[in-house]
Amino acid sequence: MVEAGSLARAWSPAEVDVLDAVKTCCERWGIAKVTVDDIARQSDVSRATLYRMFPGGRDVIFEALRVYELDHLFGVLLANIDGARSLEDLLVSAITCATIELRNNQHLAIMLASEPGAVVGELTVEGLPRILRVSSSYLAPFVDRFLPPAQARSLIDVVVRLVISYFLSPAESVDLGDEDSARAFLAPFVPPELPTTSQSIN
Repeated sequence: MVEAGSLARAWSPAEVDVLDAVKTCCERWGIAKVTVDDIARQSDVSRATLYRMFPGGRDVIFEALRVYELDHLFGVLLANIDGARSLEDLLVSAITCATIELRNNQHLAIMLASEPGAVVGELTVEGLPRILRVSSSYLAPFVDRFLPPAQARSLIDVVVRLVISYFLSPAESVDLGDEDSARAFLAPFVPPELPTTSQSIN
């Protein structure tokens, strides 16, 4: 089993406070207008402290926020997929959990309403390579139990793109946040698994 904490960065309470402050500032003024001074005031720390915590300033702080949000998402996701006994169960659990987490993310909802272009860019063009890289790091050890590594990584890539696409543009024909709906949708596309040891013997 892969523990989420073995991959996630260890975030200090002070760092989390700053990153929460960044989200508040973005919701208040918009992503482009947020400055290091705004973040310092909102988090009640000095500029010098911010630069010690996040050397490089604004860009590094925003990158840290992206990584922090992904760490949180996959921490929840791994807890949901742990113990999946089949590839289908694993995919259904991962997809429904990720979809629900995205839908319930209040900060994401606020930013999508106020700055849809910036958020869509973070989930697609600009941010997608990072999302795919992190997703593979977290999920590959689980999918590798059922498929050869190269096929597992290709499947993770497709699944991540699928979740993002249906989150940004929902369809009436399928609800990926509902387990039964997601299972019925995925069934024709789930590749055959590698035989387990017991299957090979039989």
